[in-house]
Amino acid sequence: MDKNTRSDDDMRWQLQSSEYMFKDTWMTVRADTCIKPDGKIVTPYYVYEFPDWVTAFAITKEGKVIIEKQYRHALGQVHYEIPGGCVDKSDNSFQAAVERELLEETGYKFDHIEFIGNTSANPSTNANIMHLFLATGGEYVQKPELDEGEDIEVHLFSIDEVKELVRTNQIIQSMHVTCILYALERLGLLKY
Repeated sequence: MDKNTRSDDDMRWQLQSSEYMFKDTWMTVRADTCIKPDGKIVTPYYVYEFPDWVTAFAITKEGKVIIEKQYRHALGQVHYEIPGGCVDKSDNSFQAAVERELLEETGYKFDHIEFIGNTSANPSTNANIMHLFLATGGEYVQKPELDEGEDIEVHLFSIDEVKELVRTNQIIQSMHVTCILYALERLGLLKY
């Protein structure tokens, strides 16, 4: 270790106080007052509390990757993504959450679901984690049951077509791109 490297404990801020500015089902905003290790006070430091999220690189029994196309209002654009969503309080695990999301959004059930990692949209402001999965052996078992605000087209692409979507910046959701790359690596299909 470099002699100039501090321990994690020596770098952590101390939380002095928190005040909630906004609370809703899908997002909470709080203003923290923190004390840095050098004694300086940082206030306000805004933190966004979202539920944890799950997503999956999902492959059918026929070897096709399930890709969704939907409108994203914050950007005002339509994009390709992989299936996923918020972890509900009723989900007893992150795997249960991703299984539920896959079934609701795509109508597919999977033989095997494997955890492949975590990522954060922005660890400086967001307090939640995206849990990433590789789902294989997918079989269509029911019509999707979309939430009221969802309008999703389900597409089936080859792995090479998905690689091209990433390469040509047609999948811009950064956490979904991360999941795709982790899954391709796990499958032995990503070379550095």
